[in-house]
Amino acid sequence: MSKTKKVSILPILVMGGLFVLVDLLAFLVAGPFEAAGAVAFENPSDPWNLAYFFSVFVVVTVVILLIIRFRKKQAVRIIFLSATTLLSIYVLYPVLSIFIANVWVSLTLSVAASAVLLIALVKKPEWYVTNAIALLTGVGAIALIGISLDILLVIVLLIALAAYDAFSVYKSKHMIDLADSVVDLKLPVMFVIPKRRDYSSLKETESLKQKLEDGTEREAYFLGVGDIVFPGILAVAAFHNIAGTGLIIGLSVLAGTLLGFIALMACVVKGKPQAGLPFLCSGAILGYLVAGWLLFGSLPI
Repeated sequence: MSKTKKVSILPILVMGGLFVLVDLLAFLVAGPFEAAGAVAFENPSDPWNLAYFFSVFVVVTVVILLIIRFRKKQAVRIIFLSATTLLSIYVLYPVLSIFIANVWVSLTLSVAASAVLLIALVKKPEWYVTNAIALLTGVGAIALIGISLDILLVIVLLIALAAYDAFSVYKSKHMIDLADSVVDLKLPVMFVIPKRRDYSSLKETESLKQKLEDGTEREAYFLGVGDIVFPGILAVAAFHNIAGTGLIIGLSVLAGTLLGFIALMACVVKGKPQAGLPFLCSGAILGYLVAGWLLFGSLPI
């Protein structure tokens, strides 16, 4: 294999490794989250949870797109930075509570650590800074939602999100506009995987959308945090809700997600933007179905 091929394959392997790392860390923090009462919904089996989730999701997306259209990108930056800081505190507090019994000390350290991350993001939003914060918030989001929804509701959620992602990328194309804006603002909502060592996201002068239109080769791959979070929710839901074999089924969901990721990258390397969730969510659900059938002869819901 030539050196050029090795360099091009490495960032793809790194992206695949992110799925593994984020899911495994979410497995570890799911227990502390539950012990601390950090859940998104009180009744995991209530179907209205999905209606609430989608209502918030759509409203937030529309508001952000309207802000972008009126060229108020800094307002988007403020919204995301605020949300990221709050989520960081929400993630760090239950984890620190494992090691520190005093509630106020744990909370103070969580706030202080989140403040440091916020300062780093504002002062030097280089790709490795945004990646680190995206990793933290991604783990928290997966654990939080994964322990808050029944498996059947998670599967319905993934199917709906995959359909929405396909529509927003291939039909309305508003997700491309949204991705272009958040990449330009250096926000921790996308993982940036450089194709070469000297890459700097701060030196990027051409927008992602412009590069796509011009056919310019991108110097990095971009993977949305949601592309990792949403299939990961099913992995944690299986791990959390199924007694005895939850870990095996959760790992099978992860394996299925990785198969979906391979199929996705086979399309992405051709240079065209792709909706990630149809590939990734399909793989996750397939991994769940296969594991359930092999272990139980039916769906372990």
